[in-house]
Amino acid sequence: MTHSLTGQCQCGAVRYRVTGTPLTLFACHCTECQRQSSSAFGLSLWVKNAEVVLEKGAMKEWVRDLPSGKKMACRFCPDCGTRLFHQGLGQNEIISLKPGTLDDTQGLQLAGHIWTGSKQAWVQLDDQLPQYPGNPEVFETLIAAWQAASPDLAQRRRPPAPPASVGHRHAEINGNLNNQK
Repeated sequence: MTHSLTGQCQCGAVRYRVTGTPLTLFACHCTECQRQSSSAFGLSLWVKNAEVVLEKGAMKEWVRDLPSGKKMACRFCPDCGTRLFHQGLGQNEIISLKPGTLDDTQGLQLAGHIWTGSKQAWVQLDDQLPQYPGNPEVFETLIAAWQAASPDLAQRRRPPAPPASVGHRHAEINGNLNNQK
């Protein structure tokens, strides 16, 4: 996947483009991601906020409380309800893009799994990928695993080191789209 990343909601009313290199892609098996995705896990593709461009439409936002007391903004299409991005309020550097909304997902390689302590019993994980029963202390292992598994994307432009705040609980730093409230 050496082309730029583009995506949209299910109905096409909201379109976006990622101009930079993703930082990592992981599956989260926490119960909140299970509920949000209506599935066994949610996927998070971390990108730099400044490298996401909203090309069409506008999004609605729902803010939820996190166990830590912080808040997370969940952004979605107001027409079809497709969740597109998450943003930990106060975290402006990295967003979590929902990769199922990308136009082309064929080149994506999962870097690991978090919150496996609450995964569904029938889900089988690849033992070669990093796995964490909760949230990892830091995400550098998942970032390095992504770069190793996705050399085409990693060679496009090697991302700078993630900000120190990346060590926070993933749900607290996910999502943020420039100037979207």
